[in-house]
Amino acid sequence: MPWTLQMPSEPGAMLLNLTAAALLGYLLGAIPFGFLFGRLWGIDVRQHESGRTGATNVWRASGKLLPAALTLVADAAKGVAAVLIARWLLEPDPAVAALAGIGAVYGHIWPVFLRFRGGAGGGTAAVTQIVLNPIVGIPSLLIALYVIAFSRFASLGTLTVGVAGVVFSILLWLLRPDLTSPWNIVFAVMVTVAMIVTLQPNLRRLRQGTERRITLW
Repeated sequence: MPWTLQMPSEPGAMLLNLTAAALLGYLLGAIPFGFLFGRLWGIDVRQHESGRTGATNVWRASGKLLPAALTLVADAAKGVAAVLIARWLLEPDPAVAALAGIGAVYGHIWPVFLRFRGGAGGGTAAVTQIVLNPIVGIPSLLIALYVIAFSRFASLGTLTVGVAGVVFSILLWLLRPDLTSPWNIVFAVMVTVAMIVTLQPNLRRLRQGTERRITLW
């Protein structure tokens, strides 16, 4: 199968659907659940540790598992909702779904509601990838969880989600193009680039040996 990014048939509908999908995804992704759950526990997660709104920093800032777990589930649900709603309201097209997913991850990382400072995007990206293509998303998530369990670095797990998604997307396209779309590769590459950009401080600390590990106490 040749490399073609298939689009909706009508050019006008294509542009409208892709724009709407990206905007829908971004606005859903930009809902700062970590910040909101932190507020429920009486803290502003932006003033603690990394200042991010992801589950890891909610855990560290609050010292409690429940708000972190709620944040993780809600952040993952943002990507799922973006893809499913875009498919339902707009068009069941791989391009529309991928743009909605990319928008959700970008909204989570750079939320307009919190002056463009959110989380790292790992949880949102991992579950969104599963919705887009479980053959790619499930092994990527499992490898990332293993990396986190082995290293206890959340940042490495986030990067692993992205890199594994790129690798598996490309491999699946080369081996079984009938089971995937090149838009899955576009999603994986774009969210991985975004996560690498936002994780620059973590990568610096990893090189310096000062990155903080996940602990249960």
